[in-house]
Amino acid sequence: RNRSLAVAETFANAPGTREALAAPDPTAILQPRAEAARRAAHVDFIVVMNTKGVRYTHPVPARIGEKFVGTIEPALRGGTVIEEIHGTIGQLVQAVVPVKAPNGTVVGLVAAGITTESVGGLAERQLPVVLGAAAVGLALATAGTALVSRRLLRQTHGLGPGEMTRMYEHHDAVLHSVREGVIIVGDEGELLLANDEAHRLLGLPADAERRRVTDLGLDPDVAGLLVSGRVATDEVHLVGDRLLAINQRPTDLEGGPSGSVATLRDSTELRALSGRAEVARERLSLLYDAGVGVGTTLDVTRTAEELARVVVPRFADFVTVDLYDAVLHGAEPDPGAALRRTAVGGIRDDAPLYPVGSQIRFVASSPQASSLHTRRPVLEPRLEAAPGWRAQDAERTGRVVQYGIHSLITVPVRAGSVVLGLVSFWRSEKDEPFDAEELALAEELVARAAVSIDNARRYTREHGMAVTLQRSLLPRSLPEQGALDIAYRYLPAQAGVGGDWFDVLPLSGARVALVVG
Repeated sequence: RNRSLAVAETFANAPGTREALAAPDPTAILQPRAEAARRAAHVDFIVVMNTKGVRYTHPVPARIGEKFVGTIEPALRGGTVIEEIHGTIGQLVQAVVPVKAPNGTVVGLVAAGITTESVGGLAERQLPVVLGAAAVGLALATAGTALVSRRLLRQTHGLGPGEMTRMYEHHDAVLHSVREGVIIVGDEGELLLANDEAHRLLGLPADAERRRVTDLGLDPDVAGLLVSGRVATDEVHLVGDRLLAINQRPTDLEGGPSGSVATLRDSTELRALSGRAEVARERLSLLYDAGVGVGTTLDVTRTAEELARVVVPRFADFVTVDLYDAVLHGAEPDPGAALRRTAVGGIRDDAPLYPVGSQIRFVASSPQASSLHTRRPVLEPRLEAAPGWRAQDAERTGRVVQYGIHSLITVPVRAGSVVLGLVSFWRSEKDEPFDAEELALAEELVARAAVSIDNARRYTREHGMAVTLQRSLLPRSLPEQGALDIAYRYLPAQAGVGGDWFDVLPLSGARVALVVG
């Protein structure tokens, strides 16, 4: 008690201590002085702190910046405190004294202490130790800073106080930003540290640290695991509505302090993330298959049927493709014309949708008409609550709803500025309606198919023009002449008309020229 009080008062009143507290970096000035005085005075710690109890010095640099463990209120009022506590370095006696400004205001605190293990055999040297500590403090205040600083740098492997502070700040930032709970429990079951994620996952109170784990209201199984200190690897525990995977290891390996450290991972959130990743993978696979499986021929109808085969049942339970008649013949579509149902695909064949070949005019209130008009996809999540869609054909739409089809996405087939038709995706098996992400996927699928449909339309037009030209090369009639009786049959080597032609030319002298080219 006497030594702790004497050392604390001597350091508090040593020249430069009060001025260092007002410096921009008190730790850089006071830490080497405090450590030198501590060793010379044979005490276990000299801690300088601000009026809020935040440490500027400590024998263990990692604890600089943390709250002081002990009573400081009497010292803040100008008195002194001498108490016996179980601190961070064991059972000890410590004294806390104020550092006062000339006007008597308390500007900081100094604590000095010694553990009960260090006391034996030193009582007879108390007075020389106190005097020596005062002398060392005075000497360091004038000429010993450089020597102590070099020694401290050597002991900390070249790291100065500023670097050590930055290292602590970096470690602290990492600890509290990782998406994994970290908990350190002492050998007596007290919670020494819990990062932000551990607070969130376990619902810990703000003052949880320094309290016993069993007093925090945790699930008994989780509390029992943390207190036991036993090795655990990916043990799953239900905490509220979360499934936590807990890993735990002792901290006393290779001479470390006794206790245990545990990490907590929310496997519920991981499974949700994994599920979303799987959905994204399936959608990318669908887009890839659409890219290679749609447009294998230059036939408009066949291309529409290929789109229906790709998306059922991987994306929709039913799909319908409606194109303008002009598109089927290779011409430019007329926006005011009716649509022709070109392809239908589904998980069953008895759906009460318009069949292939039907000519359809969508009413203005329907999502299909809106999609054609705005050239944008339209999502109708609940068909039973969509009066605009049901106005299309009350009897048929009623049967569609009774059949179980409950959600619709309709997407225009656009090729540049030209709308070629409409693709509708229908859902019946899943209870959830289509969502915004699926709307974007449907738009991408139709955009890829639209390129193939437009290519097929252009090919149909060009092919028709070529056939017309080729047929014009064949004679419509043969000349009348008396030399021969002429009969002919045009039989191209391949299907359709090639580019061949023939003719019969009457010549003088009852001659005839037969020509094939």
